[in-house]
Amino acid sequence: MLLRTASLVAIAACLMTTAAQAADAPAAAADNTELDAVVIVGTGQTRSVNTLTPQSLEVLPPGTSVQKALNFLPGVNAQSIDALGVNEQSLSLQVRGFNTTHLGYSLDGMPLGDGAYNNYNGLTISRALISENLGRADLATGIAGLSIPSTSNLGGALIYTSSDPKKAMGLSFNAGVGSEDSARTFVRFDTGEHNGWSAYVSGQYAQQDLFVNQPAYNKSTGKQFNGKLRYQGERGSLTAFADLSRTNQADDAYLSKDMVTRLGWDWGGYAPNWNDYVARAACSVASLAAKCVTSKAPEKLADVTFTNGQILRNDDLFYIAGDFDVTSSLKAHMQVYRHTDKGAGNNFITGLSNQGTTDTSDDLPVQIRDTRYTIDRDGVVASLAWTYGFNHLQAGLWLEQNTSSAARYIWTNVTGPFSLAHYLDGQPNTAQWVQKTDWSTQQFYVQDTINLLDDALSVEFGFKSTVAKSNAKALPGIAKAPAAAATQFASGSLKASDNFLPEIGARYRIAPGHEVFASYAENMAMFQGGFKLGPQSVSQAVWDAQGRYLEPETSKSYDVGYRYVGDTLQVSVAAYDVKFQNRLLQYNPCPTNQQQNPGCGNSFHNAGGVTSKGAELGVLWKATSWLNWYNSVSYSKSTYDEDLNWCTTTCVIKQTKGKQQVDTPKEMLASVLTFKQGGFSAMLQGKYTGRRYYTYTNDQGFGGYTTFDLGVSYKFAPTGFMKGAKASLNVSNLTNERHAANFDSSVFAPDDAAGSILVFHSSAPRQVFGTIGFEF
Repeated sequence: MLLRTASLVAIAACLMTTAAQAADAPAAAADNTELDAVVIVGTGQTRSVNTLTPQSLEVLPPGTSVQKALNFLPGVNAQSIDALGVNEQSLSLQVRGFNTTHLGYSLDGMPLGDGAYNNYNGLTISRALISENLGRADLATGIAGLSIPSTSNLGGALIYTSSDPKKAMGLSFNAGVGSEDSARTFVRFDTGEHNGWSAYVSGQYAQQDLFVNQPAYNKSTGKQFNGKLRYQGERGSLTAFADLSRTNQADDAYLSKDMVTRLGWDWGGYAPNWNDYVARAACSVASLAAKCVTSKAPEKLADVTFTNGQILRNDDLFYIAGDFDVTSSLKAHMQVYRHTDKGAGNNFITGLSNQGTTDTSDDLPVQIRDTRYTIDRDGVVASLAWTYGFNHLQAGLWLEQNTSSAARYIWTNVTGPFSLAHYLDGQPNTAQWVQKTDWSTQQFYVQDTINLLDDALSVEFGFKSTVAKSNAKALPGIAKAPAAAATQFASGSLKASDNFLPEIGARYRIAPGHEVFASYAENMAMFQGGFKLGPQSVSQAVWDAQGRYLEPETSKSYDVGYRYVGDTLQVSVAAYDVKFQNRLLQYNPCPTNQQQNPGCGNSFHNAGGVTSKGAELGVLWKATSWLNWYNSVSYSKSTYDEDLNWCTTTCVIKQTKGKQQVDTPKEMLASVLTFKQGGFSAMLQGKYTGRRYYTYTNDQGFGGYTTFDLGVSYKFAPTGFMKGAKASLNVSNLTNERHAANFDSSVFAPDDAAGSILVFHSSAPRQVFGTIGFEF
C-alpha cells in the first residue's frame, strides 16, 4: 500500500487527477545539463546558491560521495574519514553554523531526510545516487527556498539532480584500484532515445580496507544499482527512478585527545588477536578476573576493542514523477516515492557470555551488541506553477508517512571470533531497548515571483506551513528476555507545527553580469528521531520530566550579497545573520565503544539562542582556455547567546555565552586549480579549515589544518567503435596531513579537561587511486 492513511490517499488521488490533465517541474529540481566549470554561481537567485557540476568531482577518486565534494565551496565543511566520503558514521556536513541534521536534502525533488547517521527518515546521497549519475548539486548555503521537502532545513539545503538518459545508445565502464586494497567497478548502459523514450541502467561495486592498525575483519563493501526511465512528449514528461543499495562497512574507532597523544592516529582493534583481546576484556568481568591480563602504558583497558564494529544498510528507493504543460502558462508536477531501509550495527563488547549453560569452562568476557534499524516511508510531492503577466505563482504540497524503528539486543552466546559483516540470525538473548516511531508530515507552500524592469528586478515572497508529528512507543522486542524498564527508551508523542513560515527575497541586475540580492526566511525543524540524537532516546522518567517542555528549534535568517558573472570571471560575495532559537543539546555520557542505553544518563538541554554572523567570497577566474582557478574564503562567528544551565543530577551554570558553537570553524579557505590541454587535465585542490571545538565552553578542540588533493587524467581520442577512453590518477591528502576529521555530535559536552571524550575519527593518511574507463 503506497500511502497508509485514507486522507493521504484521497489528496494524492485528487492531485493525480490534476496531473493527468498536466503539471509543473518541481521548483527544487534544476536543469541537469552537464556543465564544464567546477562551480556555477546562482545567477538570477534571490539568495546565495552555488552549483556543483560533475567536473568538480575529477579531483577526487571516482565513486566519491557528492557531499564530500562540496568541501571547497564557501562556508562548507564536509568531513569523512575515508577518501571516498562514503563511511556512514563519519560523514558530516557543516554550513554557516548549521550541522548535518539542520540542513535539507532532496534528490530530483524527493526528500532524503536530515542526513543523520542511524537515520530514521532518509538516506545519504551516496546510498541514493552513484556519483557518475550526478547531473548537478545545488547548494543553498543560507536559505533553502520554500519548495524543498524537508523538516530539518533550519539552514540551507542540498538539491541533488540525477543525470537524464543520454540521447544516443552507449555503454560506459570504469574500474580502479588503490590504497588499502581498494577496488571499484562502475558500468552504465544507455538505450538512447526512441520515440520519446530513453533509459539507463547502471551499477557499481566497491571495496576498501580500513587504514587503521587492524589487519583482520576490516573490509568494507558496497553494491548499488541505479536505473532511470524517461518519456518526453509534446505536453510533458514521465520519469521513473530506482535505487538499490547494499552497504557493509567496517568502522574505525572514535578517539579522544588523550588517546591520540598516547596511541597515535591509527589506533584500531585487536583483530585477529582474539586471545589477547579476551585476556584484557576479562579484567572487566568479575567472574573471569583470574584470566585478566591488564593493559600496560601507553594503552588503557578502556582503549581495547576487538573490532570497531560493522555497519550494514540495505536501501530500496523508487519514485515516479510526471511533469505536464496544462497550458502554455500553467504547469504541474506530481511525484510519488517509496523508500525502505534495513540496517544493523554489530559490535563485540565486554560482558559475560555463558552460552546459556551452567558450565563455566567455556565462559568468555565478550558479548555482541546488535543494533537494528528500519525505515518504511512513502509520500507524494506535488506542485502547480502559473505564469500570469509579470507574476509566476507556485503552490506545492508534500505529504509523508513513515514508520521507523531502532532496537538494541545483546548476544551472550559468543564462543570465539567471527566476522560481523552480516545480519545476525536467531533470537538474541536480551533486549536493552526497542522503540518504534510513527511519523506524519504535511507541508504546504505558496510563492509568487514578480519580474519587473525587463527582468532586471525580481521579487519573491511566500510562506510554508509545516505540521510534523511523531509517536514513539517502547516495545518488548524479540529477545529471549525483554528490555528492562531501566534500559528501555521512552514512549511519547511530539509535534512541531507552524502555519506561517515566511520567506521573501529580491534580486536586482545593476548592470550586465552584475547582481545584488537580499533574502529573509523563518524556519522550524521537527524534533529529531533516532536512538542517539532524538529527544525520545531517553528513559521514561527523563522523558516525563522533559518532554512537555520541549520546543522545536527555529531560525531567522538574513542573506545579502553581490554576484558577477562574466566570460572570464565569476564572483560571489555574501553576508548573513542567523538567529537560532531553542537549540537542543543532547548529552550522552556513555562511551561509543560500550553499552549505551538510557540508564547511562542521556538527557537533553535547551541552550537557548545561537547567533551566527559571517561572510563568504567565491571567485572563479578562467585565466585562459586551458586554465581555471577557483578560490573561496569564509568567516563565521557562531556563538551561544547565554550561559548554559546544565542539569543532570544537579544543576551547574556553564560559561558558554559568547563561546563559538561546537564544530564550527571561524575561518575556511579553499582553492582549486584546473588545467586542461588536449586530452590531458589536472586538478589541485587545497583547503584550510580553522579551529573547531567539541565542548560548549570551548576548553577543548583541535587547531586548524590544511589538506590537498590531486587528480590527473588523460582522455584518449575515439577510435573504431570506442567513443573514448580515460585513465586517471587521484591522490587524496597529498601532504599526509593527519587531523581530526568528523566529530560525533551526540557526545558533545560542556567541558573535557582530561581530553577523554571519544569524540572524533582520525583522518585517512595519503591514499592513491588509479582508474581506467571506456565509452562505447
